[in-house]
Amino acid sequence: MLVEAGFEFEAVSPRVQEKFDVDLTLRELTLWNAIRKGMSVAQMHPDKVILAADTLVALEDEIIGKPEDLNEAAKMLRRLSGRTHGVCSAVFIYQQTSGRSATYHEFSRVTFRRLNSAKIKSYFAKVDPLDKAGAYAAQGIGAEIIEKIDGSYTNVVGLPMERTLAALAEFGVSAKSG
Repeated sequence: MLVEAGFEFEAVSPRVQEKFDVDLTLRELTLWNAIRKGMSVAQMHPDKVILAADTLVALEDEIIGKPEDLNEAAKMLRRLSGRTHGVCSAVFIYQQTSGRSATYHEFSRVTFRRLNSAKIKSYFAKVDPLDKAGAYAAQGIGAEIIEKIDGSYTNVVGLPMERTLAALAEFGVSAKSG
């Protein structure tokens, strides 16, 4: 999404693993993970403006992370089938040398179509669900399984661009024109 918006950036993998803590709310957990990721990368690049994000899915207040394998992914989609769930993304923007930071989160509601085993198998033939919260992606063929999104579509994809563009501008970061 950042490329499509015209930003030039370097993608850097953080040196931390995402954490999961049942005692934290969806918003707290996504923010905690985004800050941990961002701080890890900022140590490697203290002069750069760092943008880190984390996205999780929740169904009836139960947080659903990334599946361990295809069987777990299929179970997740069966649970989400025909139901509405929440998607929360937290974003952390930070520049270590200046000490400036910004954090925010976005929440959207996603309603799935009814999915049977054949539809789930067909979806998995087109999308790798193992690196995605809730075992699905909204972009691309997401319309095959998603009936409706209330809120930010880009949030469901993983980065709420509406707020991110404004937040990056506060740090003097803008898209390249042309």
